[in-house]
Amino acid sequence: MKHKQRGMTLIGFVMVLAIAGLFIYVGMKLIPMYTEFYSVKKALAAMANEDGIASKSAADVKRSLAKRLNMSYAGTIKSEHVKVERKGPGWFVTVDYENRRELIANLDVVGKFHAEKELVRTAAGGE
Repeated sequence: MKHKQRGMTLIGFVMVLAIAGLFIYVGMKLIPMYTEFYSVKKALAAMANEDGIASKSAADVKRSLAKRLNMSYAGTIKSEHVKVERKGPGWFVTVDYENRRELIANLDVVGKFHAEKELVRTAAGGE
């Protein structure tokens, strides 16, 4: 009685490794972009909970956000990407930026990110 061999050939195994390697490589390029965006969202949320943020000037709000982003190593976001507008008793902060990373040879991956938060915390701690 003949037994048929089953399993993956060497060529099949190399192809699976190549595809897995490609996905890992792309993930290594994309994950830092999204962790940076998460840092922006986290910084905006922390600023929204800060006492007296509504009484600060627009320049102070921008400076405070820049310091928080600097601590999070979010170097892609520049001052021109941040827009601070007066809205009622507080501020409305918008962060719009584009992150471009080289992928393979002349191919780039581009991420466009947008985050916004209303900052209305008063000095007394109420909202």
